[in-house]
Amino acid sequence: MAARHDVHGLSVESDRRLGGGSAAGASRPHHRHLCAIRPRRGVGGLHPDPRHAPSRGADPREHPEFRQHSRRGRARAAGRPLCGAGGAAALRAARPPPATTGPTVHLVQPDIGQGERWAPELSARHLARLEALSGIPGARPRLILWPESAIEDNVQEEPAARARLASILGPNDILLGGGEAPIRDSKGEEIAARNSIFAIGAGGRLIARYDKAHLVPYGEYLPMRPLLEPIGISRLVPGVLDFIPGPGPRSIDLPGFGAVGMQLCYEMVFSGRVVDEAHRPAFIFNPSNDAWFGPSGPVQHLAQARLRAIEEGIPIARATPTGVSALIDTDGRLLKSLPAHAMGMVELPMPPALPPTIFARIGNWAVLLIALLLGGLAFGARRYKESFI
Repeated sequence: MAARHDVHGLSVESDRRLGGGSAAGASRPHHRHLCAIRPRRGVGGLHPDPRHAPSRGADPREHPEFRQHSRRGRARAAGRPLCGAGGAAALRAARPPPATTGPTVHLVQPDIGQGERWAPELSARHLARLEALSGIPGARPRLILWPESAIEDNVQEEPAARARLASILGPNDILLGGGEAPIRDSKGEEIAARNSIFAIGAGGRLIARYDKAHLVPYGEYLPMRPLLEPIGISRLVPGVLDFIPGPGPRSIDLPGFGAVGMQLCYEMVFSGRVVDEAHRPAFIFNPSNDAWFGPSGPVQHLAQARLRAIEEGIPIARATPTGVSALIDTDGRLLKSLPAHAMGMVELPMPPALPPTIFARIGNWAVLLIALLLGGLAFGARRYKESFI
């Protein structure tokens, strides 16, 4: 059943039939396959002999030539390589989606553009929109996912700020959202900060925090600051303090939801470095602010996240302020998504993770192994050919 909600003058329409939702005016989710599979002309990829064509009025599917060619065509199509390295992903994408029986995630996309993101006078409006899109607590525990930098208050040090956010949570709900964690010297002066994901539970309890490890030069810190700052070079974004990197991929145990991996923004593009290998997560949360990167950046970032899901065999939830936010299964499929420049929310159970894939076990060494295998096949084929000359 479709329901409409008014959020600060904007109408958001949610579809509860599948436990999910979409922004008003949004079309169906983006179902883009990694490569296209085109059938050949004719029946089963072959050209049947017209001399054996069925008579007019007969069902062509009952003709023996049709059945024979169809079986051969399907067998050849099944054994044909598809789009190189993307072929395996395409074959996996042809399978039906797994049953989504995992924890319920409630993903929020507030549609807050970069031009208004850093306006202090709009801070209360932004928070009210995020809270409205976060829905109403129910009997089932929810993991509410907000984008990168969505939390503008100092929840690291101010219990009142955490209590305000906890007012939207049920007794078993948890909020995951991006914000800043200040770093202070012995005098209490703020000297740096961390770009973080905060896990906040009922009552305003700070459950855990993840700190981004791969920082953007000139965006989140100024390289060679003692040399560049005196000549007038500064960061390209508001703020005079640098961010300090965290230790790397980390899974956090959240009560009632299991182990959740964290990757902030473009950390997701580092193939083979997105999972805490010692503590494999049930899914990865990837909050991001893709509003920086124009119309093409968000789509490219989403494609990178889909590849990471396939490589690691782990579903991924992406929350962004302006799109594209999505829930991605282990085959790289978009279970639900919100398009760019749309305000809305998605609520859906997360699909299960797969056992560790070959890539998850050996990482990017897989590329070298494939190259050696192809080289060996080419060398063997050449020697085989020369043996008949």
